[in-house]
Amino acid sequence: MNELWSRRCRDLIPYVPGEQPKGRTFIKLNTNENPYPPSPMVIKAIKAAMGESLRLYPDPECTELREAIALALDAKAEQIFVGNGSDEVLSLAFQAFFDPDKPIRFADITYSFYPVFADFYGLTYREIPLDENFALPLEPFLEPGGGVVLANPNAPTGRELDFCDLRSIVEANPDSVVVVDEAYVDFGARSAVELVSRYPNLLVVRTFSKGRSLAGLRVGYAVGNQNLIAALNSVKNSFNSYPVDRLAQAGALGAIRDMDYFRATTTKIINTRACATCHLRKLGFTVCDSSANFLFVCHQNIPGKTLLDGLRQRGILVRWWDKPRISNYLRITVGTDEDMKALCAALKEILDEQI
Repeated sequence: MNELWSRRCRDLIPYVPGEQPKGRTFIKLNTNENPYPPSPMVIKAIKAAMGESLRLYPDPECTELREAIALALDAKAEQIFVGNGSDEVLSLAFQAFFDPDKPIRFADITYSFYPVFADFYGLTYREIPLDENFALPLEPFLEPGGGVVLANPNAPTGRELDFCDLRSIVEANPDSVVVVDEAYVDFGARSAVELVSRYPNLLVVRTFSKGRSLAGLRVGYAVGNQNLIAALNSVKNSFNSYPVDRLAQAGALGAIRDMDYFRATTTKIINTRACATCHLRKLGFTVCDSSANFLFVCHQNIPGKTLLDGLRQRGILVRWWDKPRISNYLRITVGTDEDMKALCAALKEILDEQI
């Protein structure tokens, strides 16, 4: 039946999301969700927004939310764009800023939605190999091109890009847009938002899904020069003028205003990450230094797929890719202290069986 599909659809290799299990209870460390609930202010705000007003379209400009984000970031509301999760914002950015005849650049090991977007929109691209330690090489990103997309911290490695290197990349590409995807920046990395006012070619994309526990609401945003924000609005308003619903706007507003809760939960995750890293290394795992809410790990004596299957049998889900260079690695979301203790105990059982 796929002869009824368009040529573009037939040729797609879509992004594969992490498993959302049904019918069995797992310790779920495979999709980088926050292990803690949203701020109580989120629930209160959503309840207040539920009522007769749901018959009306939401504010297409997300005015109040944009103002609150701008206040939190010491930016201007005109520099903020809001969409349905950072994936939608990234998709709009690929349409708004990149042309088919000018190759864009991103790492070979990074968020796997980037080549999906590029292929879907008919864009050409270069995948720049990370070095043997999964560090980003600077020189290939300093050459002229059609644009740059950087995940910082990177996914799935968790490594943070040196801030001076990031700024050098932005400065070296004045005639094209540099998109910095900061989905995981809330867990200890330095944000590029402070550079936005100085560099009109810089767009920073962020999300409420990770640091603010709102993966279920799908709210993301971009920070950039007003000219870049105007381009995003132009693309958005060409196919969907009302993307972010009333309840999502209300919940995100509650989350951005509760900074104390945000700091408390992200600090918990950072501390748990440090403790889990120490335990995993004692078990003989190689663990990449992470500035994200996940760990990228491997064991020299046991294949990644064996570890994946062994953990699943013990009721723990993690993420694995059958791809060159990383097929022995697992990406493990940082859960609660209890989650990570259970993970380490399960891994020790697997090691005892295999070695």
